[in-house]
Order: sequence, then structure tokens, then C-alpha cells
Amino acid sequence: MKLIGKQILNNFREQHVDARSQIESWEAEVEEAQWSSPADLKRRYPKASLLKDQYVVFNICWNKYRLLVRVSYKINIVLVKKIGTHKEYDNWNIG
Repeated sequence: MKLIGKQILNNFREQHVDARSQIESWEAEVEEAQWSSPADLKRRYPKASLLKDQYVVFNICWNKYRLLVRVSYKINIVLVKKIGTHKEYDNWNIG
């Protein structure tokens, strides 16, 4: 998959050092992934939350942080929308 929005992740990593290794691992896995459907994604990330309009929320650092992306399975793109604390996530307007 092509990962777009890496700068958002880079900025977050600099502020939240505890999330650095998990974000880096997630990035590497996504760039190697070939998801053709939400089912493919869920096989690898069973705890990911599939939302409307191809939005997906990943838990980072055991749910301390939330990562919101939008996945286009047809053109193999994962677009990073937001990353933040669980508390911040509760205030996001998704979709």
C-alpha cells in the first residue's frame, strides 16, 4: 500500500517517544501490505475498527493513542488523517 501523510506520524513520534517503535512498525507493515478488502486488513489487525466510508482506527501503544486513516483498497492507498490520544479521539468528527 502507498502510505500518504507520513509527516503527521513523524510529528506525533517526536512528541510521543513511547509510540515511536509501534508507529514505525505499523508504517513498515502498511507499506508492504496488499489489502484488497477490509477483510484483508482485519486478518492482520483484528482490533482495528472499521468505520464508514473506508475509515479505519488503529490502536497504538495498547490503545493509549488512536490512529485514523482512510483506506482506498482499489488504488492501494492508506491516507493518514489524524493521530492522537484516546481522549482527543473522543472529540474527533470522523467522516
